[in-house]
Amino acid sequence: MKLHKKLSEGRNMFLSVMVIFFIYAIIFILFEDYDRLYLEPFEESSDWHLLIFSLVVMLGLAWLLHRYAQRMDERINREQTEKQTLMRRELTQNISHELKTPVASILGYTETILNNPTMSTETKTLFIERAHAQAQRLTSLLQDISTLNRMDYAASGFNFERTDVSHIVGEIALETEHALKAKQMTLCNYLPEHINIMGNYSLIYSIFRNLIDNAINYAGHGTTIEISAEKVRQHWHFTLSDNGQGIPPEHLSRIFERFYRIDRGRSRSLGGTGLGLAIVKNAIQLHGGTITVHSAEGQGLRYHFTLKS
Repeated sequence: MKLHKKLSEGRNMFLSVMVIFFIYAIIFILFEDYDRLYLEPFEESSDWHLLIFSLVVMLGLAWLLHRYAQRMDERINREQTEKQTLMRRELTQNISHELKTPVASILGYTETILNNPTMSTETKTLFIERAHAQAQRLTSLLQDISTLNRMDYAASGFNFERTDVSHIVGEIALETEHALKAKQMTLCNYLPEHINIMGNYSLIYSIFRNLIDNAINYAGHGTTIEISAEKVRQHWHFTLSDNGQGIPPEHLSRIFERFYRIDRGRSRSLGGTGLGLAIVKNAIQLHGGTITVHSAEGQGLRYHFTLKS
């Protein structure tokens, strides 16, 4: 099974066809008829000629299939390379675009301070605070990019151990208490106590923190966020939902893409990096799970995801 998975698509096709042909050839060559009552090996010389002819045909077919498999693999590799190149180009452009905004803001504030030595202390303090906020946003962006790169290229470097998901969500609830009160929102945590899974603490924290922060930022004032879970065989099935404004259906298939934003201006003003949900999806997949999202505009947002226990 492992060898089969390592083979390319073309090689899998080649081997599958040849095995089928080989089995058919053995049955056809070794036995005289298909309407016989019992199996009888052949003895006539004409049957030996048929054997040689069949072997020649099989070798010719094998050569043709091998050539086709090579071309098929080359085409698939070429398409994958082109797709990866395009994705890298788009990712590089997005990163460059996202970095420009905080860097430009920091430079603008600091240059204004340096070029105006007579600026009042109050104004100078305000500009320094704004520059600091942009520096923090830049730091968050770089950390998110680093996290995604590690999951893409060095996933084996993450340490997995028994992790209490219930405890993590409880800590997040305390950390977000002020933000929830500011928007008159309620977080209802219905998780059972001590949901223990084999996972990475930092990534598990990122999954729930990003989803909860997303709800706080976009669900709207006075809304309710609910978290629940149940165990089904070897997986914990989680549901995180809100009764906020939801998002239009045409955006649902893209919200896990890197740097995808429904409202770019609003997302930036709220401090989002555009990578939170991409981190959520990759982290869940790294823990042997899947995630789906359901929404209708004006009817809230509901995430269903699993984590292997």
